[in-house]
Amino acid sequence: MNIWELIVALILGLVEGLTEFAPVSSTGHMIIVDDMWLRSGDFLGEKVANTFKVVIQLGSILAVVVVFWNRFIEMLGLKKDARAKEERLRLTHVIVGLLPAGILGVLFEDYIDEHLFSTKTVLVGLVVGALLMIAADLFGGRKRTIETVDQITYKQAFAVGLIQCLSLWPGFSRSGSTISGGVLLGMSHRAAADFTFIMAVPIMVGASLLSLISKWQYFTLDAIPVFAVGFISAFVFALLSIKFFLKLIGRIKLIPFAIYRIVLAGLIFIIYFQ
Repeated sequence: MNIWELIVALILGLVEGLTEFAPVSSTGHMIIVDDMWLRSGDFLGEKVANTFKVVIQLGSILAVVVVFWNRFIEMLGLKKDARAKEERLRLTHVIVGLLPAGILGVLFEDYIDEHLFSTKTVLVGLVVGALLMIAADLFGGRKRTIETVDQITYKQAFAVGLIQCLSLWPGFSRSGSTISGGVLLGMSHRAAADFTFIMAVPIMVGASLLSLISKWQYFTLDAIPVFAVGFISAFVFALLSIKFFLKLIGRIKLIPFAIYRIVLAGLIFIIYFQ
């Protein structure tokens, strides 16, 4: 371990924290920052670097748990809900929303890992995902009926889950697909964003923990300080990013993020293929 490794861990944690839950594709940003610039695999080793990326993702997830803490403990029945008789988002809504992508992810995990993780496929995901976001802003507001996450029905939760399957394509962005889908289904941007973040926690925790089980041997004394710096960095910047994004999304909507994605795709294309 040296100072440069800790600096790299800090930078990658920052990138992960700022982009994991914004609709801009954390995968696309990791390609530019790590694959093209920092190249953490060259000095950490590819397997340790891959483990590191799972660890910092958990840091981002922890930030969501902190932001929505009261919501989660209510949904789990650990806190009495004074509005129990009112319309409320339930754990069952989240489960219904997770089913489609969860099932497809398990069935096609090996195929996705083998055939879809490339720079070209990420470019496609960035651009097509941007077009979906533009369509959501242009057409979704016409039938808006859901102002808060507590008004989401099981049918809408399942429909958002179906649209979330698009995020299995690298570069598409989980939040980009689900927020766009929610808006197209009549949700406000804030309601769609809240549901997206809440729904992300169980599926990302499950996927990350399963991945870490197979990589546990890479938690060596040399690697732990790097993992710790990256985890803390991702947590802090994700916390800031989520709070800022939730305040911003209702005002600027999705099109500015879509334009940014297209510019990012153009930058990756120029660097990689020109």
